Amino acid sequence: MFERFTKDARQAVTLAQEEARRLHHAHIGTEHILLSLLATGDKSGAEALRACGMEITDLRARVMRYVGSGEEGLDPEALAAIGIDLDQVRRATEASFGEGALAPKSRRRPTGHIPFTSRAKKVLELSLREALLLKHNHVSSGHILLGLIREGDGLACTVLVDAGADLKDLRAEVIRRISAEAA
Repeated sequence: MFERFTKDARQAVTLAQEEARRLHHAHIGTEHILLSLLATGDKSGAEALRACGMEITDLRARVMRYVGSGEEGLDPEALAAIGIDLDQVRRATEASFGEGALAPKSRRRPTGHIPFTSRAKKVLELSLREALLLKHNHVSSGHILLGLIREGDGLACTVLVDAGADLKDLRAEVIRRISAEAA
């Protein structure tokens, strides 16, 4: 299946793993795929999400409200209010002491392979089906977003709706952008 994935779709899958690591999650769920689509830059999935008012920092914060992170006790917003940039502190600490140095031992960033949840696997399968329905022989980041929307029950859709997205409008926007790319 992955042989049909375009460069941006493969990048989205790779970035989903990075999002899971960033949040100290031991799995890759639909929420990580959603965040990765926004991180892919100016491709159909990211463009459609931004056109509907979605921003990565807002969606990441919403994901964390639902599932938390492996860093309970470190509140980035509270630290920012007193002038401490947690990401900057983390980078400096990890540069000196290694990745995950600030995390308690039981909550270190996962290393190696991080498995996809069954729902996330379903999204990737549905992205191929969406591409085939549109008579495309490739899967782009836009098709992955269509797969997320079609799956409909994952945390990604919950977060999108919570952020004010209309999934029907988002789907139409993605199809419009994919069709423009194909033309």
